[in-house]
Amino acid sequence: MGYLLNEIVRICEHKKIFKRNKKGIETKILGELLYHRGLSYRDTSKILGLIEQSSYEAVHYWYKQFKDLFAIGLKERRAVALDETKVKRCKKQVFLWTAVGVDSKEVLGVYISNSRTGLDTSSFLKYVLRFCTNKHWFIGDKAPWYKWALNRLGLEYKHETFGERNAVEQWYSPFKHRVKRFWKRFPYHSTNISILDWCLSYVVLSKIWRFLF
Repeated sequence: MGYLLNEIVRICEHKKIFKRNKKGIETKILGELLYHRGLSYRDTSKILGLIEQSSYEAVHYWYKQFKDLFAIGLKERRAVALDETKVKRCKKQVFLWTAVGVDSKEVLGVYISNSRTGLDTSSFLKYVLRFCTNKHWFIGDKAPWYKWALNRLGLEYKHETFGERNAVEQWYSPFKHRVKRFWKRFPYHSTNISILDWCLSYVVLSKIWRFLF
């Protein structure tokens, strides 16, 4: 695990995701993994205080910076699983869309929209296709917004309730558990962009957690 942690530190330094380095990068990574696993910003800062004094505002800032490590390679993919879920921005309901490579289990894209229509689906699919060199199978449920958008873009679609669609369901399960800690409601000053940034950081830290543990 020591080698992997050193490699993550090296990547953070190379990408320069932290503009200030008064705190050790190892401390920042530890703090964000604690927050990622369910602690609040305040509780995380209290635990980090045993190592280095860190405010909850700093923990919040560090978490947002991990979004800059989200990167997807361009390659051929056999199948991609799709799904969406509801989250709240203040009192308003918005939709989080996710695409996961069936074979790699890699999150290929996340997207936030105010509605759940064929046009929203089409915008999301166009984003995902940027990371694919071929027209592969898309796998999802029977929702009409998928069928309309996929037909419009000339893409192959397969309906599955379980099976290979589990690739995206398995990603959503821990995500939903995490956001339930704040009742699936993002703070009152949140925007669609800030929610998307939070989700991208979540994707990156999920990958780091799997590498380390």
